[in-house]
Amino acid sequence: MKELQYLNKYFIKYKYRFLFGIIITIVAQIFALYTPELVGKSISSIEAFLKSGNKDTSLLKKELFQNIALIFICTLIAGFFTFLMRQTLIVMSRFVEFDLKNEVFNHYQNLSQNFYKRNRTGDLMNRISEDVGKVRMYVGPAVMYTINTVIRFAAIIISMSAINVKLTIYSLLPLPILSYSIFVLSKRINKKSTEYQQNLSTLSSFTQEFFSGIRVIKAYALEKDRNNHFIKLSEISKQKNLSLAKTQALFGPLMILLIGLSYLIVIYVGGQMYVKGEIKDIGVIAKFLLYIGMLVWPVASFGWVSSLVQEAEASQKRINEFLLEQPEIQNVGHITTEIEGKITFENVSYIYDDTNIQALDDISFTINKGETVAILGKTGSGKSTILSLLTRIHDVKGNSKIKIDGHNLTEYDLYHLRNSMSIVPQDPFLFSDSIKNNIKFGKEDATYEEIVTAAKMAVVDDNIQSFTNKYETILGERGITLSGGQKQRVSIARAIIKEAPILILDDCLSAVDTETEEKIVNNFKTIFNKKTTIIVTHRASAAKNANKIIVLDSGKIVQEGTHNQLVTQEGFYKDLYIKQLSEKENA
Repeated sequence: MKELQYLNKYFIKYKYRFLFGIIITIVAQIFALYTPELVGKSISSIEAFLKSGNKDTSLLKKELFQNIALIFICTLIAGFFTFLMRQTLIVMSRFVEFDLKNEVFNHYQNLSQNFYKRNRTGDLMNRISEDVGKVRMYVGPAVMYTINTVIRFAAIIISMSAINVKLTIYSLLPLPILSYSIFVLSKRINKKSTEYQQNLSTLSSFTQEFFSGIRVIKAYALEKDRNNHFIKLSEISKQKNLSLAKTQALFGPLMILLIGLSYLIVIYVGGQMYVKGEIKDIGVIAKFLLYIGMLVWPVASFGWVSSLVQEAEASQKRINEFLLEQPEIQNVGHITTEIEGKITFENVSYIYDDTNIQALDDISFTINKGETVAILGKTGSGKSTILSLLTRIHDVKGNSKIKIDGHNLTEYDLYHLRNSMSIVPQDPFLFSDSIKNNIKFGKEDATYEEIVTAAKMAVVDDNIQSFTNKYETILGERGITLSGGQKQRVSIARAIIKEAPILILDDCLSAVDTETEEKIVNNFKTIFNKKTTIIVTHRASAAKNANKIIVLDSGKIVQEGTHNQLVTQEGFYKDLYIKQLSEKENA
């Protein structure tokens, strides 16, 4: 149970509820133990009455009626406290489930970009849902029944020993066999449960990717192929689940067999002892039979509980693999003063660890507060890497330095730093919500007028107004309802409404026609004239109005200057400008 030790902090957090549940369990077992005592007492009274030869049954009836009434009352009280036990411990497990899911989710948010490159979305979802659910079964039912079983075992064995030690020893002889059997089966269950959960993650990942890429699958007519692959994965999952279920199914018959042996031992050994006079009262045997009967469910549940613990151990191990992983990007800074927007890159080089590709090679430049800088270059020249480093998606290493307002990026509080930037990514991501709420994502308290103004600045208001529900139109997953250009412009509106001091546009006009692009760029002049703006683009038309243009090639700066300066120099920018200008004229 090494992996499950991680959960001890939650038992400490809810210690009062946990201790109260234990106390309630003890009280419930005390009242439950009165039943065998009263039944044995009743049988002894009947035996004594028969031996006495007395014909008057009034006293016997009165005593039996009192015993029956007491059994009824004790059973009700024991049942009530058992109900309270469930309400206390099972509800506690729901609290732990809530806390653990939030902990996992928050940790997911803190983990770095490389983590999401290495792991599939379906696996992440499975660990926060299926695996946490398995762990809850340990914290709730498994812990509850374990406490109940331990207390009941202790109370019954003490009561049995107080009556007759020899008969107690004989009746508990099957227990060592039970213990060893549980040990062997538990190891098998742990292994099979781990395999099943891992396969379930694979199935979840496949399903998630299938639904996300359904348009591509339909376009290439791959439905049959994907369906066959899903059937194969489902078949593997079914076989692993059946294998696990078969192993778990051995517990029930094994428990019944061993309990049955205990019954036979009590009847045989107890009968022999009664015949020999070692037991004077036949009610003792009845008590022992009832005590063994009271052990049936705890012993039977012990196998089920053992299965739950092994499954939870396997699931918690999978959860711990992610929880114990440290984010590559650490929030160690404390500066939260308002950012003005001066950006400095000093001898910045960067090599991606996973591919060993050098994206940037000793580049330096400065962007003053309020300036607009355009960054151009071929695919793979390092444009997006500059933005990733600036937003601390990745961190620079060695002698490389990136500063904002004279402070290293790591000196700023990470959330304050990112909150000071409005970002329009190259691949815009929209949520399955209304267009209004997607734009408000940049500013939660934005008014309807502000939303419309931002949409007009992004030249997407006319499109939205043409929809039946206008700004209340619900978008499909990842904004599938909209075209590529519309998604980009809604994403731009989201950045506009945020009003951050630094605006970052990562090739966000690639799906927009030239005419619409010019309108948006002209709007940028009025909106962002006091903001520091970085535009990554493949189009000279989007860059020509910038205060400075930086041209990258293989991670190095090969050209730098204004549009008027660069258009007169031989090089990448002039060639690009002439090419795109001729394309526009020919169109």
